Amino acid sequence: MSSSTETAACPFGHGAQAPAGHHGYEPFQMKDPFPAYAELRNEQPVMFDERVGYYVLSRYDDIKAVFDDWETFSSENAQAPVRKRGPQATKIMEEGGFTAYSGLSARRPPEHTRIRAVAQKAFTPRRYKALEPFIRQNVVDQLEAMLARPEHRGELVKDLAYTVPTVTILTLIGADVSQVDTFKRWSDSRAAMTWGDLSDEEQVPHAHNLVEYWQECLRLVRVAHEEGGDNLTADLVKAQQDGAEISDHEIASILYSLLFAGHETTTTLIANSLRVLLARPEQWQQLVEEPKKIPAAIDEVLRFSGSIVGWRRKALKDTEVGGLKIPEGGELLLLMGSANRDGARFEEGEEFDISRGNAREHLSFGFGIHYCLGNMLAKLQAKIALEEVARLAPNLKLESPEGIEFRENISFRVPETVPVSWEA
Repeated sequence: MSSSTETAACPFGHGAQAPAGHHGYEPFQMKDPFPAYAELRNEQPVMFDERVGYYVLSRYDDIKAVFDDWETFSSENAQAPVRKRGPQATKIMEEGGFTAYSGLSARRPPEHTRIRAVAQKAFTPRRYKALEPFIRQNVVDQLEAMLARPEHRGELVKDLAYTVPTVTILTLIGADVSQVDTFKRWSDSRAAMTWGDLSDEEQVPHAHNLVEYWQECLRLVRVAHEEGGDNLTADLVKAQQDGAEISDHEIASILYSLLFAGHETTTTLIANSLRVLLARPEQWQQLVEEPKKIPAAIDEVLRFSGSIVGWRRKALKDTEVGGLKIPEGGELLLLMGSANRDGARFEEGEEFDISRGNAREHLSFGFGIHYCLGNMLAKLQAKIALEEVARLAPNLKLESPEGIEFRENISFRVPETVPVSWEA
């Protein structure tokens, strides 16, 4: 999604064919992983994949139980690079003062509990309510610009999903909204370095981007100390000044996480929502006629085609999952994209149905103490986007759905493009 030349040439790396006994599962391939997920659930629901060094879990009950047992399964590896950083990238980052750490997702109690308690107070309904008209106007502006094109063709990632969540999160934290492309470039590099399969040489430009990214997070905290403001960063700094136990480094780390997670996954949620729904005209028409059904449809998109299909945990002691022994220190890859289609939890789980009664039981936001703090903001933006597309462009047609490509990485299922057309 970035226009940066540094990330244009497939930053996520090198797919390897699945060895015998892996049921077609390829860790970095996201074009259509779901048949392989189904094979894993049926044949080998807990499998050690030597290509990545993870125990791969694919059933709903196993994954939910791991998420819920933070004392056995640590989140400390959630933000660790899948592939070890090479010497050049390491040198660049060390010399650039890169010391970023996870905001919340890779922290463990009691540290996680302390920081989340402070952060949660900054994610207030007041902030969401204040942002809603701003988000809606931004969506309308983006859509009207696309619909004004004489060729009657558009691309929903670039024309809508790319910009809206990024401007929202930059506004929320008090960053410069004119720098959307810069923040997207940094986010692309974070995804590539953390969840991709890069060679040492390929890591180098991304390492430079991450240094810039972290320095901007530190700068935003300094500005909040000096100038205050009406934004989330200033709220966190004010909480610190009022006695909350949170350091500047921890606030900057929250921004480091938010500036990625706060828009990247929402960009994908909006793109996937429109991609999946426009491919099913009868269900899309239901939403056009009854917009009140949109929130339930978004939960079904999150279940059926979530932004994040795999997340990681680490065993803190010898344990067992699904009948397979996992040693202390063993690393787990939890395939939420598989769990969300598990027929044991979701009847006809491979089918998309906006009237599904239990779609909200999906695991796309995780479960337990690490349940996504920004879930309400993500769903709000997706809801507004679908409402305005249904109002302004109800007859959009998805073009070449079979040709849509997805980025290679181990965790995020990101469509590169969602091409559409409309009648004059």
